[in-house]
Amino acid sequence: MPWPIWALAASRCPEAGRIPATMSNPEPTSSFSNSASAAPAQGYAGDVSPEQAYAWWQAGKAVLVDVRSDAEREWVGVVPGAPAVAWKQWPGMVLNPQFDEQIRSVVAPGQRVLLLCRSGVRSIAAARRATELGLEAYNILEGFEGDPDEHAHRGRKGGWRFRGLPWRQG
Repeated sequence: MPWPIWALAASRCPEAGRIPATMSNPEPTSSFSNSASAAPAQGYAGDVSPEQAYAWWQAGKAVLVDVRSDAEREWVGVVPGAPAVAWKQWPGMVLNPQFDEQIRSVVAPGQRVLLLCRSGVRSIAAARRATELGLEAYNILEGFEGDPDEHAHRGRKGGWRFRGLPWRQG
């Protein structure tokens, strides 16, 4: 059986979900500079911290798109104002056959797109696909919930929500 795309992304990008040392400053910045703010990546524009993503989004420098499944957003929470374009859908976590059409409908040509998933892994695959579609796509490290802690609980080690960025229950 072939590996699911999220597993391939994780195996090719073990640092997904972790902020590189060069991005350890939690203070958002208002300027947009790829070399100073995004870690380079293979197959897409780069990786950004949740705080940097929020700063770019609020400054109008990028569109933030939530690529989690409908079920995840409903049960775990949403980022107010972020359009939802699932990369995979429940049940079965199958690829969204309308992803290309939907991402193009929420990101105008020439706009940068920031992609948010649960942990910063599926958003890598989504960023690669968005790049193939001609978009300047960034993965948001740590995702919405971050990595699991020693008890396998999410939301306690990094992530959009943990960092105190805007969200609400679905």
